[in-house]
Parts: sequence; C-alpha cells; structure tokens
Amino acid sequence: MAKRKIIRIDEEKCNGCGLCIPDCPEGALKIIDGKARLISDLFCDGLGACIGSCPEDAITIEEREAEEYDEKEVMRNIVRQGKNVIKSHLEHLKEHGQSEYLEEAVDFLKERNIEIPLKEEPLCSAHEHMGSFSSCPGSKIMDFREKDKEVKEETGKRQSQLRQWPIQLHLVSPTASYYQGQDVILTADCVAYALGDFHKDYLEGKAIAIACPKLDESQDVYMEKIKSWFEDAKINTLTVMIMQVPCCMGLLSLAKQAVENSKRKVPIKSIVVSLQGEILSEDWA
Repeated sequence: MAKRKIIRIDEEKCNGCGLCIPDCPEGALKIIDGKARLISDLFCDGLGACIGSCPEDAITIEEREAEEYDEKEVMRNIVRQGKNVIKSHLEHLKEHGQSEYLEEAVDFLKERNIEIPLKEEPLCSAHEHMGSFSSCPGSKIMDFREKDKEVKEETGKRQSQLRQWPIQLHLVSPTASYYQGQDVILTADCVAYALGDFHKDYLEGKAIAIACPKLDESQDVYMEKIKSWFEDAKINTLTVMIMQVPCCMGLLSLAKQAVENSKRKVPIKSIVVSLQGEILSEDWA
C-alpha cells in the first residue's frame, strides 16, 4: 500500500442521512448501522465528489496508507447499476481530468459491448482536460463577459489592503506577528478574483491565508496551522470565505474541525460567494 488521498468519515458527525450516496457512483459508500461507511479503499478515488452533499460536514479528504484505487473493480460494480450510473461515473472522471481512469473505464465497456453513454470526444491528458468539459460547478466552463456591459467605469487607484507576506497556508507561520490577536480571513484561492471589492470590504484591517481544499496537498498540515491560530496566536475571530462550488466546503470543514479539537474556542464566520461575485450566505458557525 502507498499513501494517497482518500475520504474520511467522522462517525460522530454523520447522521446517516445518505445524501452522500448518490454522489458516489463508484459505490464506495453505504449506510451501515445508521452511518455512512467507506466499504472499500479500492472503490474510493479520493476526488471528494461526496463532500459537498454532506450537510453535517462529516466527510473530509485525508492522505493515508490505502489500497490503490482499482478502476476495473469499480466498473464491475457500476455496470450492474445501469446506464445512468455508468454515465455519472464517466462524467465524474472526465470533469476531474482523470484521463487514465476514463480510458480504462471506456475500454472495459468496449470489451463487453456495453454502450458508452458519453459524448464521443478524444481523450486528452489530465492537464488539458481540466478546463475542457464539466458538469461540475467547480470546473465547468462559463463565460461572464456579458457582465462587462453592466460595469460602470471606475476612477482612481484603489489601494491594496494586504499587510503581510506570505499568504499561502502551506507557507505561513501560524504564530507570525501579524496573526497575534488579530481577526483572520481564511479564503479559498478563487474568492478574491470573484469579489470585485474583496480588499475594501473584507481584507482591510485583517490578516489572511489562502488555500484550495480541492488541489492542495497535505491538508492535515492545514488543520494543525488553523488550530495553532486559535491556541498560540490567540486570534480574535476567523472568517472562512469559500466559493459556492461543492469542493470548497472542505475548507470550512477543516476550520470547524480545528476549532472542535482546540482548547481555545474562537468564533468562526462563514461567507459563501457565487461564481459571479455575489454573497450567497454569511453566517456565524
């Protein structure tokens, strides 16, 4: 076995609602004894499609020793569930740029003369594919240029409110002087690009760290750094800003887990931003 990303289910948080099950066409999850369970490492691809559908923030992605994901075993399980489940699985692989697994899945279907319910497109590399197709809000191609017509011309130069460096969560020291006793913003990478007035309305007077819950590695390190903000830097408040896409919920989940495991409790505010820069929700956790 080797270390890889795989989901983790917090049994204390899980209420057994089963909302995660439809988002796992691979069949890695089942409700057993009133709780969602990962029934086999072989079936979990570690991409976290189930995270956004969990209302209790009970599912996270961790990096641990696990059996290697087996696409053929997954396909044997999936074909028994019919065309719609096959289609959902193929689209899931495609939207996450998993071209090797997608090729394996398509070959499996061809070998058994099973219809391939997916648009016929050349299979490309994972890097090329990340922006080419998606039904997932996190990577689906959208064009907002019509919005430009509504923008009024602004005059004058707006001053940056950034007061520190570095800002990436892997690079910052949680006990740096600019965090001590401060109000801190932990924001998903994309938020500042979506919010036109991010600096003026949210960053001014605050310390910051940025992270991506979908692409960043070693998120257990993130958990420890957030916890250190609470216990060592003794920050005043933590505002977690995320995009509306399901994978972004992982960042808020990390913050909530950190405060639960911390000896010192700090108020956490969550702000969800739409893809076009609107505030969808603003709540204290």
